[in-house]
Amino acid sequence: MTETLLTNHSNHVVVPAKLPDKSQERPVEHIEPPDGGIRAYLVMVCAFLCNGIIFGIINTYSVIYLSLQRQLKDSGDEAASSKASLVGSLTIGATFLFSPISGILVDKLGLRTTTFIGGLLTTSGMFLSSYFVDEPFNPDNVTMLCLTYGIMFGTGAALAYTPTLAILGHYFKRYLGVVNGLVTAGSSVFTALLPGALTYIEINYGLKKCLITLTFLSSFIILCAIVYKPLQPPPPPKEKKSGRSQCYNVTRSVINFDNWKKKKYIIWAISIPIALFGYFVPYVHISKFITEKFPENNQNLPLICIGITSGLGRIIFGMISDLPGVNRIFLQQISFYFIGMMTMCLPITGNYSVLLVICLTLGLFDGCFISLLGPIAYDICGPHGAAQAIGFLLGLCSFGLTSGPPLAGKMFDKTQSYKWPFIIAGIPPIVGATFMFLTRYVKDDVRRKNEDKELQPFQNIPQLAWEKENNNKTVDGNRKATLAGPDE
Repeated sequence: MTETLLTNHSNHVVVPAKLPDKSQERPVEHIEPPDGGIRAYLVMVCAFLCNGIIFGIINTYSVIYLSLQRQLKDSGDEAASSKASLVGSLTIGATFLFSPISGILVDKLGLRTTTFIGGLLTTSGMFLSSYFVDEPFNPDNVTMLCLTYGIMFGTGAALAYTPTLAILGHYFKRYLGVVNGLVTAGSSVFTALLPGALTYIEINYGLKKCLITLTFLSSFIILCAIVYKPLQPPPPPKEKKSGRSQCYNVTRSVINFDNWKKKKYIIWAISIPIALFGYFVPYVHISKFITEKFPENNQNLPLICIGITSGLGRIIFGMISDLPGVNRIFLQQISFYFIGMMTMCLPITGNYSVLLVICLTLGLFDGCFISLLGPIAYDICGPHGAAQAIGFLLGLCSFGLTSGPPLAGKMFDKTQSYKWPFIIAGIPPIVGATFMFLTRYVKDDVRRKNEDKELQPFQNIPQLAWEKENNNKTVDGNRKATLAGPDE
């Protein structure tokens, strides 16, 4: 028997969920996001700061890279470029590699605790890194920087970043796209402001004081964690299946396998890592590229341009993605096509002004891609599956993001030119965007479709798991429940 229970409370809806053996029902509670209020806006501001601090530091690594590369080169290291870029690559790689663990910890420990642990790791990692850049610089300390700046800070960033995206769905639904745009614009604001500030500190006070400044900045993540109070209840525990091994039941209780039954999510989770293989190359190497090709011009201005328009892109495309009938995955495809083309155009321009225009365009569509990660995860996997959907997606992205910049650095060490590193880095985004077209042709599992139909007539399964506002009607004065249905 299937029935829908509607409470008299304003925002609480309880829907019995079938157990695998169909012998009993367990209520799955979904609390309607308030879409406003002091607490919701405070969460949005803290998420803005958390996102900005994490990716502002990651995206402006080129300032640290230049200092490390120069000191390694002065010590006679022939692989100075690749070693210096490895530290930054490990940071972004660890941020994404450990995101699946972050998604699991969110379900098990909660949003607050996971973010708090992440803040402790980022602050500690950056503080320890400051002790390995004392002058005269010891080239052997690069290994320790890989551990503290790369792995330790990156792991903390992973634990803090996934909750930052997941918490927004607890407080916003109707304007989830634009709120994600505003929050992810935090990294653009910090990316625009940090390069100049870090360059000034590095030149006048040295790299050690530069890292101490970043330590202070990272400590704000700990404060942001206090505000992350979840509204949605944790996912219901999975029932143990008789006849299955203990290992199977434990794994099933930790990992949300329902996400991996959605064909649309699988295609999306494969396409994004392909597209991001060369994504981080411009962020790491653009300052060095400017000093090589345009030595008389400002080396930080192109990165600032990317940061400014990336912030605008997140807000603009976030608003567009909230419009009825807009396909968010298609918007993301367009962004990858432009990211790939603009990256390939960087080394072939001979005019600094044209280069700035390319960077402005690159940043605009970079913002589009980033602002849609959270909303698409909610669209496909729903509120209970979103945290792990985001976490595992970012984990799959780690290899490409980590290997891209060092490979570009090796190519530069061999050729002393950024022409081919940038051209090759522009190919994966185009390939990934093309592969994403498959999401239009996947079909639902017939069995899953039939099971979902049994939830009607009181509840319509929306086209997207995170239902569209125009489908959000009421029953007896109460909002309908939202469940994560299968992909269309």
